[in-house]
Amino acid sequence: MRILKIISFILVIIGALNWGLVGLFGFDLVAAVFGDMTFLARTVYILVGLAAIISLITSYKSISDEY
Repeated sequence: MRILKIISFILVIIGALNWGLVGLFGFDLVAAVFGDMTFLARTVYILVGLAAIISLITSYKSISDEY
């Protein structure tokens, strides 16, 4: 479970940095590296989305365990 949390954290950070670049400069780093909506770019976007869901679930679980 710890490995899953670490991987999801890294992917969420990548997604957040990418959206920060899009918002500030209009630059999509994932599209620049993997191509605009190629299979690899779409895979990265899907993995980042799944990582966000995993982070939400694990964060909620750890918060609810505290109370």
